[in-house]
Amino acid sequence: MRSSLQDLLAQKAILLADGATGTNFMEMGLEPGFPPDLWNLSEPQKPAALHQAFVDAGSDIILTNTFGANAPRLKLHKAEDETYAINKAGAEIAGDIAKAANRPVIVAGSVGPTGELFEPMGELTHESCRAFFEEQMRGLRDGGADVIWIETMSAAEEIQAAAQAAINVDMPYVFTASFDTAGKTMMGIAPAIIGDVTANLSEQPLAYGSNCGVGASDMMLSVLSMTGANPDAVIVGKANCGIPVVKGKETVYTGTPELMADYVDLAANAGARIIGGCCGTAPKHIAAMRKAIDDYNEGARPTMALVTETLGELVSPPAAEGATGSRGTRGRRRK
Repeated sequence: MRSSLQDLLAQKAILLADGATGTNFMEMGLEPGFPPDLWNLSEPQKPAALHQAFVDAGSDIILTNTFGANAPRLKLHKAEDETYAINKAGAEIAGDIAKAANRPVIVAGSVGPTGELFEPMGELTHESCRAFFEEQMRGLRDGGADVIWIETMSAAEEIQAAAQAAINVDMPYVFTASFDTAGKTMMGIAPAIIGDVTANLSEQPLAYGSNCGVGASDMMLSVLSMTGANPDAVIVGKANCGIPVVKGKETVYTGTPELMADYVDLAANAGARIIGGCCGTAPKHIAAMRKAIDDYNEGARPTMALVTETLGELVSPPAAEGATGSRGTRGRRRK
């Protein structure tokens, strides 16, 4: 059953987004370095199976398999000429799963960063960046996506270009940033002011927030900051499933279904209205998060002491007095 994000937000206090793409696709045989976006054309049954697993687990929102499907990224695999087709197919695959569901499911067209740097450090301009995103978003729109989901962003300029692209193709949008560098994005944006990035645009996002980063406790710090700065905003918190640990040739995330269910309660009490998982989050985690939402009873706004007691210590906390510092690194692939 299809719906709009606006309608579902009006009907439900908390929405459950889906989980990881890349880490789950590795379980399906995705080879390191191969872009899963290409599966939309070559092996559509694989993204369809993952979407179905997340819907079966209880997700209200599923993100299309198009995170890296912009021309600059696809050019690395000589597939830039297929940008529109890959995105259209990605939206259609997710749309078929949503349509067949016995409850409303939102198809969110995933749009990740280009991986390019803006002038003067690089060659990217606002105009060229916007054009790249418009091409991608036209495919998502024509494939039937309900909303554009701009995610894992770090630069204000790129968020603005992507948001303007969504406006230009007449699509509602959501954006999320990754606060992975001393409590800020890699380009220095703090959670408390992330909502101001699109303030001067003609259309505002339906929601904004954070995804990825370095762990659930660190995500909670960002969520608390965003909801504290703007209590009326619809805030997204899509946290990684614990902490990545390298075991041989594999990267394993430490988060259990129980931990992610605890994260739901804390994020909801902090004021987040769209909650989901990012890297490492499998359907079993989403099922536990669904139960947590269904059983949710509103509690007090959590303190960071409660957060760390429940979810574990911050992986790389902000430096004293807001100074910058290292919080570790993250890959540029979503989840």
